[in-house]
Amino acid sequence: MKLIARNTFDNEQDSVLYNRIAWRLLPFLFVLYIIAFLDRVNVGFAKLQMSADIGLSDMAFGFGAGVFFIGYCLCEIPSNMMLQRVGARFWITRIMVMWGILSVSMMFVQTPNQFYVLRFLLGMAEAGFYPGVVLYMTYWFPSYARSQAMAWFNLGIAMAGVLGSPLSGWIMQTFAGVHGLAGWQWLFLIEGTPAVLLGIVVFFYLDDRPGNVHWLSPEQNQRVVRQLAAQRQAQEHAGAGHNFRAAFVNKDLWRLIYVNFALLCGTYGVSFWLPQIVQGLGIKSLTHTGLIAAIPFAIASVVMLVVSRHSDRTRERRWHGTLCNLASAAGLAIAAFFHDQPVLSLAGLSLAMSGGLAGFCVLWALPGVLLTGTAAAAGIALIATIGNLGGYASPFMMGWVKQGSGHLEYGLYVLAVMTLIGAYAMFSVKPPQQDRATVSAEPASI
Repeated sequence: MKLIARNTFDNEQDSVLYNRIAWRLLPFLFVLYIIAFLDRVNVGFAKLQMSADIGLSDMAFGFGAGVFFIGYCLCEIPSNMMLQRVGARFWITRIMVMWGILSVSMMFVQTPNQFYVLRFLLGMAEAGFYPGVVLYMTYWFPSYARSQAMAWFNLGIAMAGVLGSPLSGWIMQTFAGVHGLAGWQWLFLIEGTPAVLLGIVVFFYLDDRPGNVHWLSPEQNQRVVRQLAAQRQAQEHAGAGHNFRAAFVNKDLWRLIYVNFALLCGTYGVSFWLPQIVQGLGIKSLTHTGLIAAIPFAIASVVMLVVSRHSDRTRERRWHGTLCNLASAAGLAIAAFFHDQPVLSLAGLSLAMSGGLAGFCVLWALPGVLLTGTAAAAGIALIATIGNLGGYASPFMMGWVKQGSGHLEYGLYVLAVMTLIGAYAMFSVKPPQQDRATVSAEPASI
């Protein structure tokens, strides 16, 4: 099985080379992202029990769920600059071990203020993981294959929902009261520990860059180094920025920042509140809540792979990204409008999640075309930094709307409008055209 489609490449030799790299890196990074996303959003399930135990209101939960992203955003750019300096292997190990320890520590929360503090620290600890992996992809894959590479990585979000929702519900229901601990305490303990263990594995498994890795032949090492170096030169020749300042003055990068912000608002708004939305449909069992909450993620996992392959094969990003944003906006509006009809509401959430996750795969293939070198490291982190404020804004907004109006669906309408604006921003992005003759199999258009 080829993780990256054969028709993405102009020759069989490149297909074999980059699929070998894909099989080495992507399944492992995919597992890491499942753990990361699960530790980030399992608080949505924990709320079903912990609210009564620690006196957590809907608005307080929304604030605490979102304050994670304040700490996350503060440390995003410094983290990515450090990764470029010290290498991905050491830096991702540091990130994972620290966030795993803090995630487990959530089991000891007893007051809303403690909840806020630990969520903030957890955001600081995890900062740099996602943009760090995006930057890491630029070290190993040419731009015309990155949408598929990002799809396999982002599949971790979908699988965290498919596997994590039922698992979280089962843990909380099964372990409640065991050894005197509440179900939500067991949830943080069981789901936080793998981050520490896998963080240690990262140090021994990942290689910082191609060039002298043992699982590629000397010829393959040199081929990938030569091709990616030639691509960077072609991008700079076509107008891609390469210094730190270039990341902050590129107008298209700021458009991508808003697109990422809007998509993250929708994705996290749905992810954090999905358990409450499902229970609002009349589902009482925690296990059944988890199984039903997994449906939108399961559908999205298929859609994102199909869209990313088509985007890479056609070497087109703008229309793919625009249509993904439109689909996500439509799904959010449908879920809100039919909030009292379970099947249609769930269908809308599935469409919203599918459009959102597929949109991420297309979006994150673009920064490495707009920017190179230090500018790419800063630019990728900048997109994630400001974009992830959506992870703060949407849970808090949803909590505020629900507490003030009693209607969670009003918040979904707001997210739909934001994502619709994101569709326009994505359509406005016009990356520099590159000379196809300069680099073998370089994309003809974006």
